[in-house]
Amino acid sequence: MATINIRSDVKDPFYRYKMEKLQSKIEGKGNGIKTVIVNLSSVAASLARPGAYVIKYFGFELGAQTNTNPADDRWIINGAHEASKLQDYLDGFINKFVLCKKCKNPETDVVIKDGNIVLDCKACGQRSNVDLRLKLSGFILKNQPKKGKKDKSEKKAARKAKQNGSANPDENGDNSPGDDNSEHGSNENGNGDVAIEAGSDDELTRQIKAGAEQLDEPVEVKDDEWTVDMSAEAVRARQQQLPDDLKQKLVLGGDEDDEDGEGGGNSTYDQLGNWITEEAQEKGSVDDVVDIDIYLKAKDLGIETKHRTLLVLVQTIFDDDIVKQIPKRASMLKNLLTSEKHEKALLGGVERFIGLRGQKDPAFYDQTSKILLVLYNEDLLPEEVITKWGSKASKKYVDLSTSKKVRKSAETFLTWLAEAESDDDSD
Repeated sequence: MATINIRSDVKDPFYRYKMEKLQSKIEGKGNGIKTVIVNLSSVAASLARPGAYVIKYFGFELGAQTNTNPADDRWIINGAHEASKLQDYLDGFINKFVLCKKCKNPETDVVIKDGNIVLDCKACGQRSNVDLRLKLSGFILKNQPKKGKKDKSEKKAARKAKQNGSANPDENGDNSPGDDNSEHGSNENGNGDVAIEAGSDDELTRQIKAGAEQLDEPVEVKDDEWTVDMSAEAVRARQQQLPDDLKQKLVLGGDEDDEDGEGGGNSTYDQLGNWITEEAQEKGSVDDVVDIDIYLKAKDLGIETKHRTLLVLVQTIFDDDIVKQIPKRASMLKNLLTSEKHEKALLGGVERFIGLRGQKDPAFYDQTSKILLVLYNEDLLPEEVITKWGSKASKKYVDLSTSKKVRKSAETFLTWLAEAESDDDSD
């Protein structure tokens, strides 16, 4: 099969870094139409990247469902997409996730360090950061290759990269176009690192760390300062002022995460929920309670890393406009979602949120598929966790009858996921 230069802007026929041109074929018809990329494994090997990274990048750019771990090497994108269009998107992937920011050679390794994605160039030695605001960056951070173990595709990619040999750092790399700045504008400083913009996920993380440092500073408490009455009577009185769905215990049952073991409205989780509710009432809307303040309050209570914290947050930071509110809270939630256990807790909280509102107003169940879709699109919940959740009702977060109703109302979204998966399996 004919090869092309990995860098599309380099026209030199003797350019040493080559790859196969993408080959695709369109199958099916109607709603079942899809595009199979025949040689994606070979192309990914030439780039020394897992095929899952490439196909997922296409999915994000096209807004289409993809399969990221095909057993038969059939890489599929839902919908009809021409090979020439996919080749253009591949150039974007190469610019952002393969080429060295300094010498523009593709001889780079992906290194995950301190929550950053670093391109380590073997040609010139430059180490530069990948923009974490890109959707694929989140996927890469959640799907890091296991240390000490390599699958067949990774070994093949490593061998392919090694065959290319060392290149001259200046070869075809001086002041040439084709880097990712042409599409998104310059995001780098003089050291090749990605600059942090106000309002970005990185900026949120920086503010959280800065605020957390302030929490560690000693605070002088004066004798005449007013304090919160934490007596049992006062706690019960405040609970009666909460909305009906919060009068029930925010944290269900007791386990190793309920450090104080009190429960009944006086655990650290209840304190967080009460604080958010009071802030929302004081400011007039839950939308006005700032993400940073919420995180710092959880930090102050020592539960910012606990999965049960997500159960509380879902019940308190959202209202009936949850579909519109989730994208605004996505950055904070991503900082809290550090494991599959946390993802399951978030989904369990959503089930409880929908179930409690559905008991009062059955029409709210119509929002279930929309809520799950926005959680999926914001990369807060992966397909596997949602699919497993939808397979069986549970009384962990609500009663069994309500749990069945929530899953029944999610059938539209669950069917959409299942059809894409079944199409891949049948092929």
